[in-house]
This record gives sequence, C-alpha cells and structure tokens, in this order.
Amino acid sequence: MNNFPTANLLTRSLKNIWHPCTQMKHHALATHDSNDNLPLLPIARGEGAWLYSTDGRRWMDGISSWWVNLFGHCNPRINAAIIDQLERLEHVMLAGATHEPAVLLAERLSERTKNKLGHCFYASDGACATEIALKMSFHYWRNTHQPLKRKFLCLAGGYHGETLGALSVTDVPIFRDAYEPLLSTSTVLPAPNASHASDAIDALAAHLTAHHAETAALILEPLVQCAAGMIMHDAEYLRCARALCDKYAVHLICDEIAVGFGRTGTFFAHEQAGITPDFLCLSKGISAGYLPLSAVLTQEHIYQAFFDDATAQGFLHSHSYTGNALACRAALASLDIFDEDDILAKNRLRSDRINTQLAPLLTHPAVSNYRRCGMIFAFDVNSDAGFNRRFYRAALEREVLLRPIGNTVYLMPPYILTDEEIDFLCHATLNALKAAL
Repeated sequence: MNNFPTANLLTRSLKNIWHPCTQMKHHALATHDSNDNLPLLPIARGEGAWLYSTDGRRWMDGISSWWVNLFGHCNPRINAAIIDQLERLEHVMLAGATHEPAVLLAERLSERTKNKLGHCFYASDGACATEIALKMSFHYWRNTHQPLKRKFLCLAGGYHGETLGALSVTDVPIFRDAYEPLLSTSTVLPAPNASHASDAIDALAAHLTAHHAETAALILEPLVQCAAGMIMHDAEYLRCARALCDKYAVHLICDEIAVGFGRTGTFFAHEQAGITPDFLCLSKGISAGYLPLSAVLTQEHIYQAFFDDATAQGFLHSHSYTGNALACRAALASLDIFDEDDILAKNRLRSDRINTQLAPLLTHPAVSNYRRCGMIFAFDVNSDAGFNRRFYRAALEREVLLRPIGNTVYLMPPYILTDEEIDFLCHATLNALKAAL
C-alpha cells in the first residue's frame, strides 16, 4: 500500500470519501484553519490505546473509535486469531452452509445469557440488528395469528440506528427529522432518568393497558441512552418494563449494540436488572472493533413460531456477509480475552481510578451531572453551542481523541488502559475543558 504524504491523503480523502455523521463543509474548512473546523485525522496505524498519524502525531483513543474497540488497536491475540482463520476460510454464505466460528460464537453468546437466549441471527451492523429484531417481532405475531400487534414503542431520546426501520424507533431529531416522511409510525414514551423513573413506568403501564392488543414490542437501550448524550437510568425501570411486557404479551427488545460487552460493568447491561429480553441486539464491541458484525439472540418460543413446513412462515431476512468467518473468529478471540484476563473485575478497578481522577468535575462551576456507569463516564458543560468543537480541538492538542455529543463530554475508553494511561486521559480531559471554556 502506498504511503501518501499527509496533505495528499487529506486532500484525496475529502475529494473521494463522504465521511459519516459529519457536515463535510466543516472538514473542508479545516484545510483553511477556520475556527469552525473539524480537522480530519490522517491515521497511519494503531497500537494499544493509541492512534498514530502519517506525520508523527498521536492520540489516545478515548472513545474506542465509536465505542467498538475493546482491547486496543492491533491487539496481538486477536490479530493471531484472524490470521489463523484467514488461512482456513474467509467467508461462505450462511444460507445452506455453516462453519465452526459462527457455531462457536453463537454457543458462547448464548452461554453468556445462561442459555436463556439463543438461535443467533447474524448481520453486519447495529442498525441491521435492530431491523432484524423489529421484523422478527412483527412476523412472530403474524405467525401466531395476532396480526393486529404491529406497532412499536420506543423511548424519548432513544437511538437504534439509521436504516429506515431503526430510525422509525429512534427519537434523536438530528438523525430522524429529515427522513420523517419515509418512516413508519411508532409511539415515543417518556424515558426514565434519576428524577422521572416512576413517571416513565406509569406512562408505559398506561399505554400498554390501552393499546397492548396492537403493540408488538418495546425497544430500549438498557441503562444508558448513548447517542442522546449518555443519559443513564436505574435498572428498576428494566424490571418494571419486563413485568409489564409480560403482563400484556408485548415483546421486550434490548438494544445492547453500544452498552453490551462490559460497557456498563456487567457483560450485558440487562443482567443488572435480573431480566431476560425477548430479543437481544448486539454489535459494536462484539468483534472488539475489528470487523463488521452484529447479532440478534432470541427466546426459544419465538424461534419455534417460524419453524414450519411453509417457507413463508420462516424468517427470510438475509445479508451477504452474514456470519462472516473472520468477524466471528475476531469475536471469539475477544471473548477469550474477557475470560482469560478477568476483564470485568479489572474494569471495576479502572473505572474507580478514572472516577477518582475526574473528581474535580464534581465541583467545577461549568459542569453539571457528572455520571458514570461501568466504563462509561459523562458530564454536561454549561457553555455556548461552539463548545463541542473547541473541546474536540483542545483534546486533540493534548493527544486525546474525544468527541462530545453536543455539550456532553464522555469517555468510553478501551479495556486495556494502564494506570499511567488512565491518568493521562483524565488530566488531558480536564485541561481540554479548561481550554475550551
């Protein structure tokens, strides 16, 4: 592969690539050193928690590259597993064929739910996992002769992806509003938070009492609504939601695309409520940030509703790269690291150290609502609308990649940080805050 000079790489990228979740003009302005810019980072390689640029700079990846990277960049153990798999099988269609990595991964994910969920349906990204769960729920009710149950419930501030079905149950206006005419109608209910959890439970109960006969499922992000600004809620809401869904024969879909795989302190977030969802959506950390992969796990009775002589009774959804062998092998290597290195226990120590280092935020005059859940940390900054870009640039100047959501700063680092790296990340965050205000 050619090693482009930095300026050439950036120019060619801006000319040829439409970067995601970005107003491209902000990147273009960066070439003119505008104060309104979002500099495009020319990444040459990664190692551990660090990303290195083509011109010799480095940044600690404090957000795990959009929450996917669990064990650092170019992790030797995951690299070795993928290389081994590459010499055996790169991919085969999962329609009419199978292979060991896909089977092993499905078994091990089910074991993580104490075998209460299984029948793993693979796809390539989080939005596709959402689509699969929504379609399965709708189709289940159709197959069981309850076709009126076709409407979905979601929570205020919820985010479940950006395909049309996923957007239909998403309540983040900047992603949803432009496509409103294309979307199916869903009901948005109040989300729980520290001060309104009981109100949210009451609203759910009232809606299901009146509309359960037409409701297929409730979809939610357990414990943390990430894209809404790391809004956190207590596990009690999940327990009540599960009980109400059971009472009124409504499916519960837990979207753990962002919050699964140890992010909230337990392997799966719903564990903290002691519940089992009807559908569990997984992606992001599933392959430790290596390759596109997602999965939906579901309960046995749902699978059995599709198990029939009639082809149309089956779930005919498909993706070309479903159950990709390389991605599944990366995911298996990631699960090995969880088990062999006792990651959840070590993360509790990392979380406590980060929390201690960020203690000055508790009394900072411009900061409100400092919060944490497992390895997710967030705080809101009382400043003008340009704060997030100033903070982003200030953090980069201090060798840390952090990308605020509006005026909410969050840290979601990989699970490999040493004490020294934790201190570096936290001190850089505090100093970037000072510079951006």
